[in-house]
Amino acid sequence: MDKRIGVIGLGVMGGAFARHLAGAGWEVMGYDIDADRNREARAAGVEIAHSAEEVAESAPDVITSLPTSRAVIDAATVIARAAAPTRTVVEASTLSLDDKLEVERILREAGHTALDCPMSGTGAQAAVKDLVVYASGDPTAIERLRPAFDAFTRKVWDLGDYGNGSKMKFIANHLVAIHNAAAEAMVLAMKAGLDADRVVEVIGSGAGTSRLCQPGYGRS
Repeated sequence: MDKRIGVIGLGVMGGAFARHLAGAGWEVMGYDIDADRNREARAAGVEIAHSAEEVAESAPDVITSLPTSRAVIDAATVIARAAAPTRTVVEASTLSLDDKLEVERILREAGHTALDCPMSGTGAQAAVKDLVVYASGDPTAIERLRPAFDAFTRKVWDLGDYGNGSKMKFIANHLVAIHNAAAEAMVLAMKAGLDADRVVEVIGSGAGTSRLCQPGYGRS
């Protein structure tokens, strides 16, 4: 397998991808508009390109991890216009489905393969390779890139048609919001002067219960 790979966007997530890939023996070329991000990545063994176009022209596979839809669509447009043969582009940002589909259209019309691969996890998790990939798109490309994903994540899911990765990310984010709200209920209880252990016990006996409130849950 060709172990050259590009990363456009070397922020908290993309920078972690690039560092882990370089540490795993991949030949990584990266680019970011922020000079400090480029210096950090270079110190970790990442070759820094002068532009996103140079990344697209040099690496057969490219990961984009960028903060806004505009930045991602601009990067896709740059890749599409680059003097490069067929590329596989792993779009790892969290965007609306319409924006993801626009990225796919831009790249497909230029002869490239786009994969929709948002990540489940935080920047802190990215730093220790504790991410899950919600991959979707061409199954052959996903399978071929599993060694790359394995370098910076702990689990890769192939979710089928392009766009399913983002749909799954939306569901996961919805559940994160629910869990956060549940945690706020415990904070409210303690601010009201109630004993936390007693709250869990009482809630576990009534309509507000869940598996998390059952005795012994989570204990080995």
